[in-house]
Amino acid sequence: MAKELFRNIPNKVQDLLKDVKSGKIGLPDLQRPFVWNDSKVRDLLDSMMKGYPIGYVMLWSSPEDYANKGHIGTDKKDYEQPEDLVIDGQQRLTALLAALYGIEVKDKEYKKRNIKISFNPLTREFAVWSQAYDRNPEWISVVSSVFKARDEHDKSAVSKLRKAFIKSINESRKKDGKEELTDDEEVIIEDNINDLLALDDYTLPTLKIRSDANEEDVADIFVRVNSGGQNLTEKNFIETLLAVYDNDVHDKIDKFCSSSRTKADGTSYNLIIDVDPGHLIRIAVGYGFRRAKLKYAYKLLRGKNLENREIKSEEREKNLEIFKNALDVATKLQNWHAFLNIFGEAGYLTGDMIASENAVVFCYVLYLIGKFDYKVKSDKLIKLMRKWIFMATTTSFYTGSTETAVEKQFADMRSIKNAKEFVALIEQEINNRLTKDFFEVTLPNEMATSSTQSPAWFSYIASLNILGTPILFGTTPLSKYLLPGSSGTKKAIDKHHLFPKNYLPTIGIENDRDRNQIANFAYVDYPTNISITDTAPNIYIKELKELYGAKKFAEMSKQNALPENFEDMDYFEFLAARRVLMAKKVKEAFDAL
Repeated sequence: MAKELFRNIPNKVQDLLKDVKSGKIGLPDLQRPFVWNDSKVRDLLDSMMKGYPIGYVMLWSSPEDYANKGHIGTDKKDYEQPEDLVIDGQQRLTALLAALYGIEVKDKEYKKRNIKISFNPLTREFAVWSQAYDRNPEWISVVSSVFKARDEHDKSAVSKLRKAFIKSINESRKKDGKEELTDDEEVIIEDNINDLLALDDYTLPTLKIRSDANEEDVADIFVRVNSGGQNLTEKNFIETLLAVYDNDVHDKIDKFCSSSRTKADGTSYNLIIDVDPGHLIRIAVGYGFRRAKLKYAYKLLRGKNLENREIKSEEREKNLEIFKNALDVATKLQNWHAFLNIFGEAGYLTGDMIASENAVVFCYVLYLIGKFDYKVKSDKLIKLMRKWIFMATTTSFYTGSTETAVEKQFADMRSIKNAKEFVALIEQEINNRLTKDFFEVTLPNEMATSSTQSPAWFSYIASLNILGTPILFGTTPLSKYLLPGSSGTKKAIDKHHLFPKNYLPTIGIENDRDRNQIANFAYVDYPTNISITDTAPNIYIKELKELYGAKKFAEMSKQNALPENFEDMDYFEFLAARRVLMAKKVKEAFDAL
């Protein structure tokens, strides 16, 4: 029989929660957003009251040679270094701590809140707290008040609470002209309050994984035993380790992420990306360790030497310090905002123009490496990063096997000694990808799509932004319409079908993939799009030429990559010709950078 990597230890809820409060068990969720809604907590208590199974808890033993340093939160705990990490069951344990013991949790906005569950001792019902239950004498407004009474030094506190509860019901019933509680009902109340208090005697199956199990084993165990099919990722490991071993770092990540979703001065707010902990972890690991694959990161942060595979506390402390320093650089707003400005200068004004968030993450890592490790001069670095961002987003450099591509780039940098060599390496990669064949063959072919989420389409729109191109049949630059505040309650611009969608079936083109080709799109203002409706191109274009004059119309057409006299062309010939012109517009924008 194979040697088991875990022990099955049945635990009482109260013992698990006691160990969490003392710090013996590390529970990161007390310091990160609690994602369950209150009704799910109510259902959890109801299942326990009915004796139903509620799942299990998975613990991972800390390496035995870890020093006793660091703990969750700011309160002093009996165990400064947890003996076990909660790998699965974090939300359940957090819910029980909050509902039974009244411990505050953080919501999705990182604000503290209480989870209040009400209980009816006559009917054994649980409910999410509301003022109605608060005013109803037949409900215990918040169940944590019962547990608080039990844990007081006065052993008669629960008895006093029960008597006061019964008295309140009788007074209310008498006031309403109803019968007071019967002796049997008072017994039911007493029994059900005792059953409520017995919830922390509930047995919760606990799998305790040995400390010498590696990270891959733990992840595999999690996936195989989790009936929900949830996947434990490298990011989950890293968040757990950070929350347990250096909560200040975890808090810093959370605060930066929170402020990225709130528009305010002096914050990380931006239009490019909603930062989550996973992004910052990748950035800090990429910049600090020159690693793109997170599987290395959680090994490093757990204290594993990648050469001899030993886990030691001094190794963990050293690696954690590297991570913290990298995070300090990454979250410095001066660096963050300067980088985001470069993204805008590369034509990508908002996040919905970027096909992969990895492009933002790893471009930022490259920017930090160039700025701080190789000391590239600011003006040269900005110009270089504009071109790199444009190349990376246009060619989908950061989609697909992203980690492999970035690991190769990091490997190439190991022989780089100075700013000049760094710039040469990055420019060589740009030139290798944005070749003459790319602009003349590859890019036009990639534009043969109906997906307006394709990198080719976004690259074309970014190019118009770089070149300051006005919207078609207008004078205002397209970029002005893409930023927040320009649309009002109605969209200010529309993607207009140059060969109107409902016109194409009249000439035998009914397939949506053909009708919605990106080469058939151009941004126009909303009133213009409405006025064109389903009119044939040779009719509405004739009217627009008369309105603007031949010279002005020709200028607008050239700016928006329209073939001359396209309105008289065969539809598919028009698409092929416009793809070439759109690709040339992308080349023109790249040269302008």
